[in-house]
Amino acid sequence: MNARARWAAGLVVFALAFLTGCASPPRAAGPVDPVSGPWSGRLALQVEDQASQSFSASFELKGSARSGELTLFNPLGGTLAVLAWVPGVATLNSNGQTRQFDSVDALVGHVTGSAIPVAALFDWLRGIDTRVAGWRADLSQLAQGRVAAKRLEPPPQADLRVVLER
Repeated sequence: MNARARWAAGLVVFALAFLTGCASPPRAAGPVDPVSGPWSGRLALQVEDQASQSFSASFELKGSARSGELTLFNPLGGTLAVLAWVPGVATLNSNGQTRQFDSVDALVGHVTGSAIPVAALFDWLRGIDTRVAGWRADLSQLAQGRVAAKRLEPPPQADLRVVLER
């Protein structure tokens, strides 16, 4: 292969890689219901401990704190995991394996590495400033599709950010 052909092949590979990097997860069809969603966008959780762990993913959330489903996507739009829950049981489907948990809170804590108040998160996405012990939510930018919440207690502190697609 001559230099010109190698350069052209390299350009094609770069273009494909660039377009793949721009891929986004599938969006929910139809309008967002203010009560049950679905909501989609990006979420990030930063836990400020010795290891300073963080988690971020694109997501689609539907249902309620009582019964719902959260799908997490990687940057290329592939499904990382599907979390589903009903009263009394929560399941995690990831990498072709299914695990069960006693509650959605236990499941979310396992996936993200930190507890997140799921019931309050649904309220926060609806614009309801539900108080949770140790957490402080900032809903001032919800009209712009942004929700922020900070866990002050118990340690370690955690910072949750949600950016909704519009």
